[in-house]
Amino acid sequence: PCSDTNDLKGRHTARDDLTSAQIVICRERSRMEEEVRKLHEEGIRKKLISPGKGELSSFPNGTKVIFHYRTSKSDGTVLDDSRTMGGHSKPMELILGKKFKLAVWERVVITMRPSEVAEFTCDTKHTMLYPLVSQSLRNISAGKDPLEGQRHCCGIAQIHSHHSLGHKDLDELQASPQPLIFTIELLEVLPPGSYQLDIWAMTDKEKLDLVPQIHEEGNLLYKQGKIKEATEKYYNGIACLKNLQMKEHPGDEAWVNLDQMITPLLLNYCQCLLLQNQYYEVIEHCSSLIFKYENNVKAYYKRAKAHAAVWNEAEARADFNKVLQLDPSLGPSVTKELRVLEERIRSKEKEEKGRYKGLFDFNTQPATATTG
Repeated sequence: PCSDTNDLKGRHTARDDLTSAQIVICRERSRMEEEVRKLHEEGIRKKLISPGKGELSSFPNGTKVIFHYRTSKSDGTVLDDSRTMGGHSKPMELILGKKFKLAVWERVVITMRPSEVAEFTCDTKHTMLYPLVSQSLRNISAGKDPLEGQRHCCGIAQIHSHHSLGHKDLDELQASPQPLIFTIELLEVLPPGSYQLDIWAMTDKEKLDLVPQIHEEGNLLYKQGKIKEATEKYYNGIACLKNLQMKEHPGDEAWVNLDQMITPLLLNYCQCLLLQNQYYEVIEHCSSLIFKYENNVKAYYKRAKAHAAVWNEAEARADFNKVLQLDPSLGPSVTKELRVLEERIRSKEKEEKGRYKGLFDFNTQPATATTG
C-alpha cells in the first residue's frame, strides 16, 4: 500500500510538472503569436527559419544584441551579408534604446530567442535609411571612417538628394526605395550591466567616468612594455574627452577642465609615439600643447627629442634650452640627450664624408697626345 501510494504521488507530481511546462509553452506561443500579429500590422512579415533556445527576453533598454544579418531585395539579390562583408565574418552589435538609425532592426530582434534564425520582409517605410546604414557598415568593414560621405548632410536630406554613396547598388536603392528582406540569426543577448559599453554608445557621464580607468590601464600596459596597446588606450581616453569638449565653448570653464584632463593623456600618447618612431606626429601634438600651455616642460622635452630624431638640430637645441630654463633639475637628462645628438651628428658627417670621398678628385695631369 505504501509503495502504491508513493507511485500515485509520483504520477501526480509528473502530471503537475507536465501541466506547468505546457502552460509555459502556451504562454510563450501566445506571446509570439501576438508579436507576429503586431509586426504584420506594422508592415513587417516574419518567417521562422530555425527556432531558438530558452525563453524570450524582455529586452530592456541597454540590452546588447549580437546577430548576423543578410539583406536582400525582393528578387533575391543580396546587398549585404555580415558573414562575408569586407572579407570578414563579423556580426552586428546593437545596443537597444540608443536610437540606431535603422529602427526596424531593433523592432525585429526583440521578437527573437537566442540562436533563432528568422526572415523579416519589411515595407519601404522601414527601409528608407538602409542605404546610409549599409554605407557606414561597409566603411567599417573596410577600415574606413563610418561617417565618410555623410558629414554635411543629414539622413533624410541625403535620401532626397543626388549624393552618391560610393556604391552603385546603394545609389539605386537610395533613388528607388523598396521593401527589403533581413535574414537574422540572433547569436547573443546581453542584459544591461553584463558587458563593457563601446565608447560611442556611452552617455557623457559614462565617458567622463571611464577616462581615469582608461588612463590607468594605459599606464599599466606601458609599464609592461605593451606600447601599441597602451597607445590605443591613451587614444581612446583622448577621444572620449575630445568628444565631450566639442560640446563646450572654447575657453569656458568646462572646456578648460576637459583640456587639462586631455593634456597628460596626450603627453603619454606622445611618449608612445616616440617609441614607435612617429616623430612628426609628436612634434605636431607637442606644438599644439605648447601653443596653449607655453610652460609645459614635458611637451618641450618630447618635442626636442622628436626634432633631434629627424635631424632638426637647431629646433632640438632650442627646445632643450627651454627645458633647462623651466626646470634646471633636468640638466643631467638634457646634457645626456644633447650628447647623443652631437654624437649622431658627428657620425652622420663622417659617413657623408666617406660616401663622397673621391667623387670630385679629378686627375689634374694633362693628357698625353699621341700620334699614329
